Amino acid sequence: MSTLRPTLLFVHGWAFDASVWTPLRAALGDWPQAVTDAGYFGAGEAAAGSRPVTGPVIAIGHSLGVMRLLRDLPSNCVGVVSINGFPRFSAAPDFDAGVPRRTLDRMMKRLSADPAAVVQDFRVRCGEASALGEPRLEPLARDLERLSDDDQRSALAALPVPLLILAGEEDPIVPPAMTQAAFGGRVGDERHDLEHGGHLLPVSDAPWCARHIAGFIARVAPAA
Repeated sequence: MSTLRPTLLFVHGWAFDASVWTPLRAALGDWPQAVTDAGYFGAGEAAAGSRPVTGPVIAIGHSLGVMRLLRDLPSNCVGVVSINGFPRFSAAPDFDAGVPRRTLDRMMKRLSADPAAVVQDFRVRCGEASALGEPRLEPLARDLERLSDDDQRSALAALPVPLLILAGEEDPIVPPAMTQAAFGGRVGDERHDLEHGGHLLPVSDAPWCARHIAGFIARVAPAA
């Protein structure tokens, strides 16, 4: 078993950037870290201040970031953490807890006309009123389509590493019914649901997330 300390790889969700991880990264400051940025507001894939990833990885995704990780899991991943996450977002005949496609279609039409308004409305629904800068339509539209069309439930079912699920019982974006429909059929996962927790647990409840993540790391990478 490797004695290298795992690098914590942070992958954010739609309409946010790498800064959403600032409180949680500070709370987990004893661990090596890397963070990606989807470029919704101008950055590149590797965010400023990130480090190259070598050795084992604990992949930590928020919201859409979990779907992105399931789609392209790092080869050296030893554990995955889902925070307010999901393998599928839109409703389907076998996933009626998802968001209706018509809702996402309306967002896509509005996004083309006024991306700043759509992004800000979504961020306010998540519980974050601050603006991040001028939104870039192409990556936002690409990943909104992913929210509409992508389905990583088969990747979740075949996930070869341990999974930690952190969810908020008052999440307006990924409500408990969606979390249960997505993850409830799996055996052996570790899951914690925070009473009164919303959609931005890495910001609003960073110490709670950090405590569970640190315990998860101790279990999946004990030699480190």
